[in-house]
Amino acid sequence: MRLNTPAPDLTEWQALVEQMGRQDRSVTIALVGKYIQLHDAYLSVAEALRHAGYELHGRVDIRWIDSETLTPENCDQILSGADGILVPGGFGSRGIEGMVLAAQYARTHRLPYLGICLGMQIAVIEFARNAAGLIGVTSGEFDPDCPYKVIDFMPGQSDSIDKGGTLRLGSWPCQVQPDTLLERCYSQPLIQERHRHRYEFNNDYRRQLEQAGLVISGTSPDGRLVEAVELRDHPFFLGVQFHPEFKSRPNRPHPLFHGFVSASLAHEPRAN
Repeated sequence: MRLNTPAPDLTEWQALVEQMGRQDRSVTIALVGKYIQLHDAYLSVAEALRHAGYELHGRVDIRWIDSETLTPENCDQILSGADGILVPGGFGSRGIEGMVLAAQYARTHRLPYLGICLGMQIAVIEFARNAAGLIGVTSGEFDPDCPYKVIDFMPGQSDSIDKGGTLRLGSWPCQVQPDTLLERCYSQPLIQERHRHRYEFNNDYRRQLEQAGLVISGTSPDGRLVEAVELRDHPFFLGVQFHPEFKSRPNRPHPLFHGFVSASLAHEPRAN
């Protein structure tokens, strides 16, 4: 087209290609989801894991685990050998108890855990049941008639509204609490992340779960919406209500995936 254009500056991409060629160690991440028959359902998550691996010179091997296949009897066998566990987003009640088992395994085995959207809600449910002793708690999404919903609609939401009308969509601000894992990952007090979900952390259980040891490390600026939870005495255990994978790039890995993969690379399996 005879355009007078300057030569492209490929310095950054050439450096990325060199980084990709220096993956001199590997890490196994167990991705526990309900749509794993079609890996593209979690394509953004898988790529965000690999982005972090590029910068950390580590090859990320993903172990795809159908959460419906996880049971108390086989959980140890299936998750054994993983260096980290990631529970991604999703909707509906199918496969939920397997995800809860995965979160419990990560918590009790001190295995790095990253929960995204539904994965954060799963971490809250597991902690409420097995660490705070709240028997029978679940999400209103999974059992609308359950009286003990640690995850539920917020005031003003309604199940009678079309589902699209109750989704919290788009970019929302999150206030990062000081002296938390979330702060160490982001190194800034206020962040913006993308959301796509209906149900929220139920503030009726907030004080009780905090007293049991759950750390609420991110909230909306007014403090009303819980955006992130974590455990303090754990190598890396973090659940976020948003979708960080959508902002990750090959040459700019998202800080949460960078922190998670870094912790997983440092994981040392327990001796039997």
